[in-house]
Amino acid sequence: MAAPLRIQSDWAQALRKDEGEAWLSCHPPGKPTLYGSLTCQGIGQDGIPEVTASEGFIVNEINKALIQSLSLPTSLLISALYLLGQTKSIHISCPKENASSKFLAPYTTFSRIHSKSITCLDISSGGGLGVSSSTDGSMKIWQASNGELRRVLEGHVFDVNCCRFFPSGLVVLSGGMDAQLKIWSAEDASCVVTFKGHKGGEREVGTESKMLLLAREDKKLQCLGLQSRQPVFLFVGSDGFNCCTFLSGFLLLAGTQDGNIYQLDVRSPRAPVQVIHRSGAPVLSLLSFRDGFIASHGDGSCFIVQQDLDYLIELTGADCDPVFKVATWEKQIYTCCRDGLVRRYQLSDL
Repeated sequence: MAAPLRIQSDWAQALRKDEGEAWLSCHPPGKPTLYGSLTCQGIGQDGIPEVTASEGFIVNEINKALIQSLSLPTSLLISALYLLGQTKSIHISCPKENASSKFLAPYTTFSRIHSKSITCLDISSGGGLGVSSSTDGSMKIWQASNGELRRVLEGHVFDVNCCRFFPSGLVVLSGGMDAQLKIWSAEDASCVVTFKGHKGGEREVGTESKMLLLAREDKKLQCLGLQSRQPVFLFVGSDGFNCCTFLSGFLLLAGTQDGNIYQLDVRSPRAPVQVIHRSGAPVLSLLSFRDGFIASHGDGSCFIVQQDLDYLIELTGADCDPVFKVATWEKQIYTCCRDGLVRRYQLSDL
């Protein structure tokens, strides 16, 4: 994969001002880092900001929504207000290293859901509700469109580590530091069932021909037949595995503590299909998305890989704070971060 490009986390705000600047960098493996900058030179006759890049970098495309905060003539100001709701993005290339990325700023940011680091989130199947958990000990259900609080789910002792909607969108499953699994009603916030540990055999439904993938801290990625309990393969990586997901019936992804993303084929798992390394920070989440995937790291980097695009889409905004989890609904992408913010991105321009 091409050398990673980086951009100032608040680039969208910085380039709204005439003569505003934002820094750029390109990190080719084994070579010195290339540094550069973007500068807003004002507004062109077509109402699009004129952003220039320093030597070694090229601005390929810029979204008009950046003009919303510039001082404009009345006619252009009306156009700017019309464009306020559109996605803010800029496409940058570094020809010398054959690197190219589209940087996407958040469509909106929810800051009032939690007061501390948000460790997990999910979006309901209909896209209407979000659920998230925080190191402040809370788990909340909120309106996905605007972050408005709908329900507070109380019952876990200590932190809630994970939360997820059932396919119905009306039920939430959570797991916490109290070693309990709880099932909640999203309609009235009641805890319907608490699981504290199996005490006997359980009836299985739908486990035939299914595989269970385990990301282990001992550098091993394990795949088991869910019904047979028999091993399918055991892959040893470069460091402890933090997350894993299936891309298809045979292809899977797994991310390690040292930043490697392994793509494996379960039919031939000894050698990876490819290894992606864009950051030395831990890979914290992986999510299948369209014909590619979304990955987030402990240094705040979060990106989309699509097979039909010759560049990456970088989701910006987190300033070196870990992005713990990513969730999607149609063209909406939601991320949760150590800075306590839920960021919503709109992919309307893809």
